[in-house]
Amino acid sequence: MYLPKSFHETRTEVLHALIRDYPFATVVMNDADGLTANHMPFELVSDTLLHGHVARGNELAKADGAQVLVIFQAADGYISPNWYPSKHETGREVPTWNYAVVHVHGRLHVTNDKAWLRDFLERLTNRHEATQPEPWHVSDAPEDHVESMLGAITGLEISIDRIIGKFKLNQNHPAANRAGVVKGLGERAGKRDAELAELMKQAEERRDGK
Repeated sequence: MYLPKSFHETRTEVLHALIRDYPFATVVMNDADGLTANHMPFELVSDTLLHGHVARGNELAKADGAQVLVIFQAADGYISPNWYPSKHETGREVPTWNYAVVHVHGRLHVTNDKAWLRDFLERLTNRHEATQPEPWHVSDAPEDHVESMLGAITGLEISIDRIIGKFKLNQNHPAANRAGVVKGLGERAGKRDAELAELMKQAEERRDGK
């Protein structure tokens, strides 16, 4: 990944926060047929471990020991040069695209242990059901159905070797331009603009030491 110094995010807590806030990831692996990509949610269970699951027919279920790249992506969006005060002063600005991503490089381990799978699915479900008025639990389903579903999936553990963050949020621009982008995103109010503006605000707070 091309990584200019101004966009390189190294703080572990910031990288982990993005993974937890945007757990749906792309897993890239090189197998006998070339590069493959799969998409699934993950749980960050420690500084060095991700948990996930796939259908038993998925190629990842047969790739124990493989090296993988897991890509997590937060909100992104087009940035108009009209939002920069400097554009109105000099005209010397161009459009760009802001985004934040985390790349996790690691080794895959697969498991079909039903106790492991049930524990993982309960943790995953409990987390994502937490905001529901009446959260659904794995135990709400008939036990024979749960057992059948557990037999159809494979658990994934990814041991993290390294983690890289790229937060391209106009850090290479003066503060007035960054503020202009936040204002422009708020006015455009697209599907992910509020999330992207919040990422920029958080970056400003970290920059200011708040």
